[in-house]
Amino acid sequence: MQFDLITMWQSMSGLAKGVSILLIFLSVISLYMFIERLLTYSRAKKRSKAIAPKLAELLKSGQIKEALALSSKAENKGSHLARVTTAGITEFLEGKEAKLAFEEQISTAQRGCDRAASIFDQELRKGLSILATIATSSPFIGLFGTISGIINAFRGMALTGSGGIGAVASGISEALITTAFGIAVAVIALWFYNYLNSKVEVLNAEMSNTSSQVIAFFIRQPKA
Repeated sequence: MQFDLITMWQSMSGLAKGVSILLIFLSVISLYMFIERLLTYSRAKKRSKAIAPKLAELLKSGQIKEALALSSKAENKGSHLARVTTAGITEFLEGKEAKLAFEEQISTAQRGCDRAASIFDQELRKGLSILATIATSSPFIGLFGTISGIINAFRGMALTGSGGIGAVASGISEALITTAFGIAVAVIALWFYNYLNSKVEVLNAEMSNTSSQVIAFFIRQPKA
C-alpha cells in the first residue's frame, strides 16, 4: 500500500473524512479569528497612540469639554483610551451639573471609567471563547477518526484472516493521521488564544492607567 496523501484519503472511511474536513474547517476559523482580532487590537493601539497626546494636552489646559468632543468622535470609537476618557469625563460633568458633592463627582467618574473599560474588555475578548473551545475540543474530535481507523484495522484483519501489516496499515494510518491532525489544530488554537489573551491584558492595563490619570486630573482641578 502506498502512503501518499491521495491514497490515504481514498482509503479513509466516511467518518474519518468527515472528521478531517471538520478539523480543517476549525483550523480556518482559528486562523480567521486570530487575524481579525490582531487587526482589531492594532487599530485600537494605533488610534489610541494618535489621540492620547491630544487628550492629555486638552485636559492639562482645563479644556474638559473639548477633550470630551475629541474622544467621543466616531473615528475614535475603536480607541480603548478614548472610550475610557469619554466615559470618565461624561460622568464627571453630569455629576457636576447635578451639583453632587465633589467626592461623589469623582466616584461617579471612576465608575464610568470602570464600566467603559469592562464593556470594551468584552469587545476585545469577542471570539476568544471560540478559540478556547476549538483548542479543548479538537483532540476529542480527532479521536472519532482514531476510533474509525481502529475499526477499519480490525475489519481488514477480518477480511484477510491475517493480522499482518498489510491488513491493518490502512486503518492504523487513518487513526494516526486524524489523531495528529486533531492535536495540531488544538495546539495552534491554544497558541492563538494565549497570544491574543496577552494582548487583551496589555490593553486592559492601558485602560486602567488612563482611568487613573483622568481621575487624578479631576482631583487636581479644584486646586487649579
